[in-house]
Amino acid sequence: MDSFFTSQLLQWNREQNTRIMPWKGEKDPYKIWLSEIILQQTRVEQGLDYYNRFVKAFPDVHRLAKAPEGKIFKLWEGLGYYNRCKNLIAAAKFISKQYKGVFPETYEEIKSLKGVGPYTAAAISSFAFNLPYAVLDGNVFRVIARIFGITTPVDSAEGKKFFAGFAQELLDKEQPGIYNQAIMDLGAVVCKPKAPDCDNCIFRNNCEAYKTSSIDQLPVKAKKLTAKKRWLYYAVIEYGNAVYIRKRTGKDIWQNLNEFVLTEQKKNLSRSSVLKLPLLSSVLKNKKNRLVEISGLFRHQLTHQTLQGRFIRISVSTPIDDLNDYMLVSKSKLKNYAFPKLLASYIKETGLTGS
Repeated sequence: MDSFFTSQLLQWNREQNTRIMPWKGEKDPYKIWLSEIILQQTRVEQGLDYYNRFVKAFPDVHRLAKAPEGKIFKLWEGLGYYNRCKNLIAAAKFISKQYKGVFPETYEEIKSLKGVGPYTAAAISSFAFNLPYAVLDGNVFRVIARIFGITTPVDSAEGKKFFAGFAQELLDKEQPGIYNQAIMDLGAVVCKPKAPDCDNCIFRNNCEAYKTSSIDQLPVKAKKLTAKKRWLYYAVIEYGNAVYIRKRTGKDIWQNLNEFVLTEQKKNLSRSSVLKLPLLSSVLKNKKNRLVEISGLFRHQLTHQTLQGRFIRISVSTPIDDLNDYMLVSKSKLKNYAFPKLLASYIKETGLTGS
C-alpha cells in the first residue's frame, strides 16, 4: 500500500491538482521560508496578501534584517500569533549576519533557525533543496490517518512519533518537494476537515475511513481545548490631539505590539463599575478630565483565549507625567504603530486617527 499510495498521489498531482499558490514551485529558500512562517496557524487565503506585501517590502533577507522592527510588526498587523513575527526578525538578522545573507542549505541548519520547527524545516529543505524530509502538518496528519485508518491520537507523543516515521516512509525520496506539496494539497482541497470531496478522491476505494464510514472520527485528537476568557479594559487617555500608548513586553500575548492604558478584570463590568476602576483614579488622580465615551464590547478569538474588551475614552486638560513606559503619540500617527486586532478594530471603528 505504501508505494501504491505514493504513486497514486503523484498521479493525482500531475493530472488533477489545480491548486494555485504564488509560492508553489518557488525555489528561493528565503521566499519559501517567508511563506511558511506566514502560513503557520494561518489560512492560505488570509496569508496570501501578507506574503505579497512582505516580498515587495523586503525582497531579500538583508532588507528584512535591516528594517525597523516597528515597520515589520506594522506590516504583520492583523495576522496574529505575533511571536512568529518576532522569530522572523531574529532569524533574518541571524542569516544576514552569520550566513552573509545566504540561506542555510541543510535540514539541521534550517531547523536551528528561530521559529523553525521540523515541519517548516522539512518544507524548506524539500522545496528549495530537494532534500528527502517529509512534511507533517494538519493536512498530512488527516490524509494519512483517514486513508490508512490510523486511530492513534495525533496530539499524543506516541502519535507524533508514529506519524513522523510513517510520513517519512511514504515520501518519494527522488522528488520530495513535489510529493510534499501534493499531499498537503490533497488535504487542503479534497480530504478537507469538513465535507471532504470523497467522490472525487483518487483514494476512495482504498481509504479505510471511507470504507468504514469513520471519516468524521479521523484523525483522532486526545486533547480538547478550552478557551480561557479574559476581560480587558483600556483607558484611551487623550491630551490635545494625542493619546497615550506603550509597547507590550513580557511573555503574554501581543508582545511587541502597542496598547492603551490597560487593566484586566475577572468579569464583564457594568458601565458604573467601569468608571470606578482603581486604574482610572490612580492614573487621573485629581487632574481635570472629561469622559468622552465608554465603548461597546469588542471581541477577539484566539486559539486558547476569548478576549473581550471595552475602551474608556477620556480627555485630560494637562499631561500625565507619571505614566511609566507610556508615550504621547499624535492620533494621526497611530497608523504607524502596530496594534493587536482587538485594538485596531476599535481604532478603525471610532476613527481615532482622524483619517
